[in-house]
Amino acid sequence: MIKDNGKPKIAVIIPCYNEEEVLPETINILSDFLERMKASEISEDSFLLFIDDGSKDNTWHTIEKAAQISHFIKAIKFSRNFGHQNALLAGYEYVVDKCDAALTIDADLQDDINVVEEGIKKINDGCDIVYFARKRRSADSWFKRTTAVLFYKLMALLGVEIVYNHADFRLTTNRVQRELLSFREVNLFLRAMFPLMGFRSEIIYEDRKERKAGESKYPLKKMLAFAFEGITSFSVMPLRFITVLGIIVFLLSILMGFYIVFVKFFGHSVVPGWASVVIPIYLLGGLTIFSIGVAGEYIGKIYKEVKARPRFIVDKVIE
Repeated sequence: MIKDNGKPKIAVIIPCYNEEEVLPETINILSDFLERMKASEISEDSFLLFIDDGSKDNTWHTIEKAAQISHFIKAIKFSRNFGHQNALLAGYEYVVDKCDAALTIDADLQDDINVVEEGIKKINDGCDIVYFARKRRSADSWFKRTTAVLFYKLMALLGVEIVYNHADFRLTTNRVQRELLSFREVNLFLRAMFPLMGFRSEIIYEDRKERKAGESKYPLKKMLAFAFEGITSFSVMPLRFITVLGIIVFLLSILMGFYIVFVKFFGHSVVPGWASVVIPIYLLGGLTIFSIGVAGEYIGKIYKEVKARPRFIVDKVIE
């Protein structure tokens, strides 16, 4: 451990993408929080680490200006946008063995920073992972709340362990970060990777606020892509579903064969053949395309893993 007089050294990792509108306030709030916590709970060497995920606005310029004023602000700039999960991973790679624990929080500060003090106490008591989860989703639209509930239920049905209503607001010890970095997959879904480790964990509930400025970086298209990434990265149940579906269709085809024989010998006169030809064609055609698509998604993931390209490329670093 790197404790200073019994106080843990904390690194706060903040991924950013086009956050110039909210970032000045975020920097002020987090800086005040860090200074306040240094007075009693954490080491004087604790710091903020901003990860600019290839922003196209003045995000990096804002971070650079803040780093010139405050010595405890560090930053990493990606060469282009590599995604939120890779930005978090870059933060963990930077802070591993440089701190006792790392806090990850989004730059929009919708999460309640005040609950972190309780999380640090749990870390000091021997907990390795503290998940900060929402008490409720009142700030979200009806559609987002409904789809979120369906997503968590689907993940549970598929056997994927994730913390309900938890995003990426969490506190982890250094040994957890070291173990995380031993996972070499390219297809990242961090929300399921931490529970997979099995370390001692606690959940603290928070009231999530509305975004103060800017717009959400997770529109519907990205949310669906992220959900699909999580499902296919941690479960082979969709492939098994295809197998079960194939068996069901096979059994239905046998039943249809019996039905056709029955109508032939005992039924009334019918227009010959149209239903027994058209319905199976549409059914089997749709199932075939769907099955190829799901299998193709898994093959695509294998393709990405085999290439083993860098998960991100760093353009600049502010130490």
